[in-house]
Amino acid sequence: MAHERSSGPRLSPSSYEEDNRAVLAPRLAYFEAVARHEHVTRAAHELGVPQSTLSRAMVRLEADLGVALFARKGRTVSLTPAGRTFLASAERALAEVEKAADSVRADADPTAGRVSFGFLHTMGSETVPALIRAFRVDHPRVRFQLVQNYGEAMIERLRAGGLDLCLTSPVPDAPDLVARRLDEQRLRLVVPDDHRLASRRRIRLAEAAEETFVTLEPGYGLRRITDDLCAEAGFTPRVAFEGEEAETLRGLVAAGLGVALLPPPAVARPGVVELTVTAPRAVREIGVAWLDGHPDTPPVAAFKRFLLSRRGNLLPD
Repeated sequence: MAHERSSGPRLSPSSYEEDNRAVLAPRLAYFEAVARHEHVTRAAHELGVPQSTLSRAMVRLEADLGVALFARKGRTVSLTPAGRTFLASAERALAEVEKAADSVRADADPTAGRVSFGFLHTMGSETVPALIRAFRVDHPRVRFQLVQNYGEAMIERLRAGGLDLCLTSPVPDAPDLVARRLDEQRLRLVVPDDHRLASRRRIRLAEAAEETFVTLEPGYGLRRITDDLCAEAGFTPRVAFEGEEAETLRGLVAAGLGVALLPPPAVARPGVVELTVTAPRAVREIGVAWLDGHPDTPPVAAFKRFLLSRRGNLLPD
């Protein structure tokens, strides 16, 4: 193999990292095969490329690096010390590429692939476990990567590619997202069991205008809904505490810290009474969202179809 010098530019230590990748990455498999066989013709046969193509690629690789990787004797080659050093790193890089390829193939497997699914904290105790249990009746080997968070954080993660789908509220309306309403959930005014309103079964939200509220932090969908409902009822709630968990708020209501607008609990909590709000209509819409234009793997597509089939029947009775 003639050792010609490439007429192309040689990489210098100051070259950009992306330039190194662009120049070196396509040639790593060629280099590894030649180094393993120590013979250009045999390596070319294994790779299914002309011997001349492989010879030129190795000459250009050495020229770009500015280092001799092979000692040559006809078509037989042996690694130089620099070549052995480069081979160790090349083998690790190629192994990582193969590992990544295996991983994405496994995630896209129709029967045993992965779904990255986000959901609200309040959906975690009953709704999501019931959904996954029902889905796995027909898809028992599909794997789930689950993320529990508040709505805005899940949307950010969806946009960053960390989620395939998310179950959220309010149903988002954004040009880069597709969202579908699945169900709605009534919200109740939760009061301590010794509260002046505890003997009531129903209440207009305006009757709680003078109460102190405990709410979720700003940025949570339920906090936005609470603020909007109170505004519709003609007041701005006085907030004594802002938290991250609905059940924490329910416990603080039981302790007498305030009242709260919350979805029904998975299990009834002692110390509180939950009142039906008659006006305004106190509900939150639950929907599923995904990035517009992103193709689904088969397991994601199957789970998406399953969720959409649960319209009006998403939440446990």
